[in-house]
Amino acid sequence: MSLEQLFGLTGKRALITGGATGIGRAIAAAFVCAGAEVTIVGDREDDLNETAHDLSVHSIHLRLGTRDASEHMVADAKRIMGGTDIFISNAGIEGPISGLMDLDEDAYLAAFDVNLHAANWASAALIPDMAAQGGGSFIFMSSLSALRGNKAIATYSMTKAALAQLARNIAVAHGPENIRANAIAPGLIETPFARGLMQNAEFMARRMQATPLRRVGQPEEIAAAALWLAGPGGAFTTGQTITVDGGTLIHDGS
Repeated sequence: MSLEQLFGLTGKRALITGGATGIGRAIAAAFVCAGAEVTIVGDREDDLNETAHDLSVHSIHLRLGTRDASEHMVADAKRIMGGTDIFISNAGIEGPISGLMDLDEDAYLAAFDVNLHAANWASAALIPDMAAQGGGSFIFMSSLSALRGNKAIATYSMTKAALAQLARNIAVAHGPENIRANAIAPGLIETPFARGLMQNAEFMARRMQATPLRRVGQPEEIAAAALWLAGPGGAFTTGQTITVDGGTLIHDGS
């Protein structure tokens, strides 16, 4: 079997939220190399325009967080590309840095709106056309934090856990229509989003000790997982959460 048969995306149309920087940009670049037509979505216009120019992809300048915004994005992608075969839900915000007892309600709800609800409404808008065209693939960016308890980023971790459940729900409900849905749970990845953590020497010392590979991940390593899930090689994989974390999750502390 050739690389094209395993990983090729020629003729596929991919819609990637949070596609201007970090993991989203790396996924967009990988998909372009695999032959896909790509539209990226983001709310920071300068970053969006720069990435669109550098990668020769389409772009939609949009702030997600409402049903109207998600449906508008799907309609724009259909106008630009004629439809969507692959949806990568990567846009996200950190939300409140607090535990359960002292949550700011507005920040709490905003995190769910951007991280989870935007993906839910986009998926609902995409599924009918995907089913009509013979199938499609959803990939939701979850997180290592979704797989274990958290004190400081309790809200973020809940939204990311819910994304993994959204993937399972879509996989079960729409598998007969040849629609697949999976999630990726990255560990600490070297991106602008993680810059604050990576500048915290105490945190990094603890994290490196707890990570068997003793390093942070690179956006391209998440993009590789997305490419496999979206392409022919992942065609029998659905409803799964793929952890890409350097072994952090399975480390027992010894």
